[in-house]
Formats: sequence, structure tokens, C-alpha cells
Amino acid sequence: MLGLLSAARKGNLELAALYLNTPLRGPDAADLAKQLSVVINRRLPARLDQISDKPEGAVPDPLKPDEDLIGIVKTANGDLEIKVELVDRGKAGKVWLFSRKTLASIPDAFQELNANATEELLPDFLVTTRVASVPIFEWLALFVGMPLLYLLTGMLNRILGLAAGALRRRLRGNADLQNPRILRPPIRLLLVSLAIRWLISKYPLPLLARQFWSSTALIIVVVAIIWLLMLLNSWNERYLVGRRRSLSGSASALRLGRRVIDGIILFAGLLFTLSHFGVNVSAALAGLGVGGIAVALAAQKTLENIIAGVSLIADQAVRVGDTLNLGDVQGTVEEVGLRSTRIRTADRTVVSLPNGQIANMKLETLSARDRFWFHPMVNLRYETTPVQLNSVMAAIRNLLGEHARVDSASVRVRFVRFGVSSLDVDVFAYVSTHEWNNFLEIQEELLLGIMNIVQKAGTGIALPSQTLYIAGDTSKQQTQPIHDNSERPKADALH
Repeated sequence: MLGLLSAARKGNLELAALYLNTPLRGPDAADLAKQLSVVINRRLPARLDQISDKPEGAVPDPLKPDEDLIGIVKTANGDLEIKVELVDRGKAGKVWLFSRKTLASIPDAFQELNANATEELLPDFLVTTRVASVPIFEWLALFVGMPLLYLLTGMLNRILGLAAGALRRRLRGNADLQNPRILRPPIRLLLVSLAIRWLISKYPLPLLARQFWSSTALIIVVVAIIWLLMLLNSWNERYLVGRRRSLSGSASALRLGRRVIDGIILFAGLLFTLSHFGVNVSAALAGLGVGGIAVALAAQKTLENIIAGVSLIADQAVRVGDTLNLGDVQGTVEEVGLRSTRIRTADRTVVSLPNGQIANMKLETLSARDRFWFHPMVNLRYETTPVQLNSVMAAIRNLLGEHARVDSASVRVRFVRFGVSSLDVDVFAYVSTHEWNNFLEIQEELLLGIMNIVQKAGTGIALPSQTLYIAGDTSKQQTQPIHDNSERPKADALH
């Protein structure tokens, strides 16, 4: 196919005739080769990439293994199949030539071609002057025509934007509204591709030129679709981030997801383009699978931290501003990333913990408490009488029950045990507050109130003490208690 077109383009019709399986010789064969090249250039669809380049051919019909279909040409008498057949040339072996059945219909198809070719409508110097075997008019169409088409779509975008902006300002009654962008760059590229398709169908071009422009239009479409999908992916990310601002780390996770999807879109577009041009992508996919396994093994810890980070963000286990207790680390979360989480400690230092480590640790969120636990143990002296003890417990119950920030249903004050050196009263209550500093203020107020209650009851808070019993004269059979109050103030020497 390419041999015939190349010989005809160079004007070497004798060489072009060698690609025909015809009994004609000399000028007749050359004239038939010219007619065939004209019919192919004018009417054959630009699908050269679908022609098999295997020595045995595509072999679509197993009953005719020595024939192969190149394409179909529309004629007044119906579809004309352009076929090649395998011909035995003796010592030269078997070669592919245009079939006799196809050649028999070429003269009639050639008579139908009344339209002039594009080359005949252009000045001679644009057609005859070639750069790298390509006519100069095709170079001009590539480097001048395509940018001009894109600029025209830009002008169309401005006109549509002005019209839409004027309509919007009139409907909303706001003169400060800006003109919208109707045609985004991907849409403009799609319009350029449609214009190329329309031009090559409107003006007859040689087959190779049509093949080039068809492939160019396809590449533009693929690029435009990839670009458009990536823009939609970016818009979707911004929309989700705007709706989930309260979710710490959502921007990082969504950005990672957007990049992964962008990579998949680019890779799918590349595979489609390579497959369209006849490149076998199976080997590339196999290599990618092996490479992906190698990268996964090499970056095992990194992937573990990233997956753990996505899990922490999705579960909302860690959020910016939370006060956490992670093992021996306690502080406030400043940033939740995909790989690590940064925590500001009470010493004002920053600790960065890998997300994989956090996911496997016991995580205590201190700032998530809805109430604080007020749970002091009141240790009264052993000299406290039952009446004083009941008075103290009743007064503490009233103190807690009447406080506005204490959950009255949770109040519990009980005498629980005889301690080593004290009578132990367990105080249990929940303080309704979310802030630690506020709880400390309320706790201070309650503790001072308990101290006043104990003092008014005529008793006191017990200090750690021990009582020693020393045996005296055994004949008198008596013991004398000696009190060790070394840890007490001198003013309180009696037990």
C-alpha cells in the first residue's frame, strides 16, 4: 500500500505498476496504477493503522487465506473492496499485490472523481516545494492553520462570554458580575478536532495527508478528554474540601485521591493511544505490574503510613485541635498528614508520629470528653464521730447537688473503708464542661467547699500516721499505746 502511494507521489508509475496483479504492461499498466492511486487517495478512508503489517496478512476469511482487505471505497455502483492477494512470483516467492478483481473496477471508480484535488486548487510552489518529503502547504496547515483554529475558538469563547455575562447581569440586576468562561481549553480543543474532521471531509486530500490529520485529530481528542476529566476531578476535590472543612486532613487525603485518579486517567489515555496506533500494550501492562510490585515492596513502610493516614482521616480518629494521649506522648494535634501526624506537647515541642504507628497504638482523645470526672477521696481523722461523718457526707452531697455545673444525677458520696490512718469518704460526680481550664476552676471551687464543710463539722483531714504498741511489765498484763506523730504538726500531737 505504502509502496504504491510513494511511487505514484514521486511520479514513478512504472514502479507503481509492479504492485498490481494485472496482465497489462507498459503505459496501460502505468495508467491503471495512476488511476488506482487517485481512487485510493480520494476515496479510501484514512485507516492505514488498521492494515496488517504481518507477512501472512490479517487473514480475516479462513476460506481465502491468500486475500486481505485494505478498505472499502464508496462508489455509485456500490461498495468497492480494495483487496490485495498473495501471488506466487516463482523464484521471487510469494508477494502481496492488488487483486485483479479490485483492479477491474478501478476505471469506473476513477471516472466518478470529478472534484479537483486540494493540490490542484493551491499554488504550485506550495505543492511542489517539500520539506522532509512533505509538501509545504501541509507544514503551513500544521503550524499556522491549527493555531489559527485555536485562536478562532478563543474569539468564539469571548463572544459567548460577553453575551452570557450581559444576560446574567441583566437577569440578576448586578452590574459588577464578571463574564463567565463558556468554552474551557479542553472544549476548545474538541472544537479544533471537529473542525479538522470537517475540513478533511470537505476538501479532498491525499490518503497519507488524511491519515496524518485524522491521527492528529484523534490525539487532540484524547488530550482534550484527559484534560477535561482532570479538570472535573480537580473541581470535585475543591467541592468536597469545601463541604468537609471540619474533617481534619481531608484536603491531604482528597489531594492524594485526585492525583491517583489523574494518574489513572493519563495512563488510560496513553494505553488507548498506543493501542490505536497498533502498539501491543500487553507487555507494558505486564512490566507495570512487575514494577508496581517492586515499588510496593521498596516503599512498604511509606505505603503503610499513607494507608493508615487515610484510615485515620476517614474514621475521624485524629483531628486538628484534639488533645491526645498516645503512650508517653500527650499534646495537641497541629497537623494530620498522609505520612505522619504532628503533636504539640505541653513543653511546646513538636512530636511527629508515623500514622502507621498511631494506628497500632492505644489512642485516647482527651478533648473528646463531654464531661469531666470529679473523684476526690476525702480522708477524715479517726477521731471523727459517726455524727460528724454523716454531717460531712450530707453537706458534700448538698454542695455537689446545688452546683450548676455538676450533674446531680451522678453525685455519689459514700463512706467506703477504714484506711490505714483515715476514714475514707469516696466522692463521685461529673462536671458538665468541655474545657480543661474550666474544669480546673470548678474543681478548685468544690475542693475549697469540701474543706469548709470538714472544718465546720469539727473534724479535719487525716495525715499519714502510725500507732505503735510497746509491751511493758508482763506481770501487770497491760500495754501502753505510744503514738508516732512525727509527720504531724506539733500543735496536733494527740492521736
